[in-house]
Amino acid sequence: MAKKITFLGIETSCDETAAAVIRENDKGTADILSNIVSSQIEEHKKFGGVVPELAARAHLENIEYIINTALKESKISIDEMDGVAATAGPGLIVCLTVGLNIGKSIAAFSNKPFIGINHLEGHALSPGLEKKIQFPYLFLLISGGHTQFLIVRGINKYEQLGTTIDDALGEAFDKTAKMLNLGYPGGPHVEKFAKLGDKNFFKLPEPIINKAGCNLSFAGLKTAVLRESKKIKGKDQIKYNLAASFQNTINKILYKKAKVAVKMFKEKTKRENFQFVVAGGVAANKTIRNSLSSLSKEMNFETIYPDIKFCGDNAAMIAWAGIQRFKKNIIDDFTLSVKSRWPLDKDAPYMKGPGLKL
Repeated sequence: MAKKITFLGIETSCDETAAAVIRENDKGTADILSNIVSSQIEEHKKFGGVVPELAARAHLENIEYIINTALKESKISIDEMDGVAATAGPGLIVCLTVGLNIGKSIAAFSNKPFIGINHLEGHALSPGLEKKIQFPYLFLLISGGHTQFLIVRGINKYEQLGTTIDDALGEAFDKTAKMLNLGYPGGPHVEKFAKLGDKNFFKLPEPIINKAGCNLSFAGLKTAVLRESKKIKGKDQIKYNLAASFQNTINKILYKKAKVAVKMFKEKTKRENFQFVVAGGVAANKTIRNSLSSLSKEMNFETIYPDIKFCGDNAAMIAWAGIQRFKKNIIDDFTLSVKSRWPLDKDAPYMKGPGLKL
């Protein structure tokens, strides 16, 4: 009987301090022995966004306790682990450094393999914690810092089909929430107050919707929300209508761009039957899930989402990615450094900045 691989995962890329112990089971999915996440929402709420220096300080204060709690809950000692995985990027350098350094230290002192994880790969593989996923699959990453369509051909094998040319989707939600004074973090508050509004009240732009393949743009939409927000003048119902119209426009954009991405995926892989994985913090939004699930029915493919608790930043997905890389013998040494930018597809063009041609 094959030994079940067990990993400690550590995640500190932004404002969550997280540690988890994950073991692969006989089904090819994971037994989640512990998954501890300490949020810093209260620390950053008054600033309306993450302050890197405060986030790093909170990581330093909490990381030892979080790791010890994860180990205690899992009833697994470091000596019983097969390896340690920690997020190495992308993210905030001062935050990443905390988790990466402690992960390397634990691995070095316990003489265990160490694997530095691309946070985006953690999201890409996260549904595999609970459901068997078949390569290749189409992947939509929607988070605070990234919005991308990719083909996942295997572990460490990614092909970018499209990306945002300006704001990430989570960033657009956060900025909209800030403009409408709905609260922080933005995404959940926009979704909450959108339920009280008329989604068809405002007609908002859908930038580059009929060009540029499955690349996306949200800056023009954000500007339109800003323009309309200045006319609200304390009328809560208009505010809720604008939140609902913004969210509805996002759903229309994702629906249309996902349709293009599906066609591109089919052409490139020659596959009709496939899985469409949607992950990242914004994948927790129920209206987005419903919209993309309706597309899957229309075009006859399976859509998979991680459990809500695995959509945001967490260490379970980092440990899981570590296990998958370990099985492929992709091990890092202790000279590995953090990376603020780390695309999954290293050959993909950088799609931001002046002079961009679509």
